[in-house]
Amino acid sequence: MPKAYWVTCYRAISDPQKVAAYAKLAPLAIAPFGGRYLARATATAAYEAGQKERIVMSEFPSVEKAIAAYECPAYQEALKALGNGAVRDIRIVEGLE
Repeated sequence: MPKAYWVTCYRAISDPQKVAAYAKLAPLAIAPFGGRYLARATATAAYEAGQKERIVMSEFPSVEKAIAAYECPAYQEALKALGNGAVRDIRIVEGLE
């Protein structure tokens, strides 16, 4: 079964304190689903239509686990803590292996 990845792109951060509150809760919420962070940083370089924005990449054992982690109550609480503190999008993609 191929792994899955969350790719989170932060378009804007308006409240760093809300982002920090979210960042404390999110890892605890995704861990039971095998989620782990691979990268959390502002892009070092951006090409073509890319933007130098904050990117978070998380790995999961499967697409099903990635979706379940997003939909679980603990992660939804983390999202409530984030509230309107950032504009972002999350994409879940299946890995090649």
